[in-house]
Amino acid sequence: MKNLFFSLFVFMTAFAFQFRETMLSSNFKFAPKENLSEYGFFKGKLADQTPAEGVIPYRLNTPLFSDYAEKLRFIQLPAGQKVAYNPQEVLSFPVGTVIIKTFYYPNDFRQPDAERRIMETRLLVHEENGWKALEYVWNDDQSDAYLEVAGETKEVSWIHHDGKKRTIQYTMPNLNQCKGCHNRNEQMMPIGPSARQLNGDFHYVENGQKIVDNQLNHWQKLGILADLPPLENVPKAAVWNDPASGSLDARARAWLDINCAHCHSSQGPAKTSGLILSHNETDLTKLGVMKAPVAAGRGSGGREFSIVPSQPEKSILIYRLESTDPGEMMPELGRKITHTEGVALVREWIKAMK
Repeated sequence: MKNLFFSLFVFMTAFAFQFRETMLSSNFKFAPKENLSEYGFFKGKLADQTPAEGVIPYRLNTPLFSDYAEKLRFIQLPAGQKVAYNPQEVLSFPVGTVIIKTFYYPNDFRQPDAERRIMETRLLVHEENGWKALEYVWNDDQSDAYLEVAGETKEVSWIHHDGKKRTIQYTMPNLNQCKGCHNRNEQMMPIGPSARQLNGDFHYVENGQKIVDNQLNHWQKLGILADLPPLENVPKAAVWNDPASGSLDARARAWLDINCAHCHSSQGPAKTSGLILSHNETDLTKLGVMKAPVAAGRGSGGREFSIVPSQPEKSILIYRLESTDPGEMMPELGRKITHTEGVALVREWIKAMK
């Protein structure tokens, strides 16, 4: 009997050890690291943001405005997995995907490829039970970034496109604020990487050679994108500040879609407002044309309708996009200053409405 109990004890101990090792192994890549460098996303000097093997850079045709911060974007997929094509929504990324986004300011926006200051790197990790956000704040010597769940604020200065110096208190979000923007039907979801936003060229470096390729086409060549139709059948978002990329309507709608529709959509937190700013919304009332707000309060600025055709100065939408008052401005998170050029585009769009 003693031998039986001893054998059982040895078996259970070995089983428990093996179970622990298996769990640690399966969850290791998703366990938050204290420093960004520990993940191995980048090779060489971390601040150079040179992607390691299996980390793929990408860009969006029209990106979200974040107080003029520029962004470097990357994805890392689990080995052997593919992204599923979706013609309208964000692409379907497999469990194990990590989406990496680094925010930085060029010291001089007139020389965007010269010296820069990196502020933060955000990760979206696709776990079995959904997406999880992680925030990494860069240290002052730009050697690494550390995990910060409570958010942080740092002063940053730069020379703007007009040659004038600008200084702001740049805010990095806490993890609850990340959920506020990435919420879709009470679940966290990526915002940017949809087929229409990725349908554009990117300058890649492969084997020391520079190549230009359509991003979706490139992903298909790499074997990481499934079911891509011919590119002429794939929707394409206009570049908000490039008139050659689309009409005034297309560019303004693209800007509103990426900056506002993560909340103002049929699945977003602001769906009860009845104001839907998604790129494919065709109902003019839902889009805001002569639509009275459900409950704007002082956020209406004393104006009656979200959009008054040909009269941007009477449109609540313009008032809220221009405001920097935390109780009035839209979007509520992600900015402290007004995107002057973006608002000018929306103003021009409303002015052109008949």
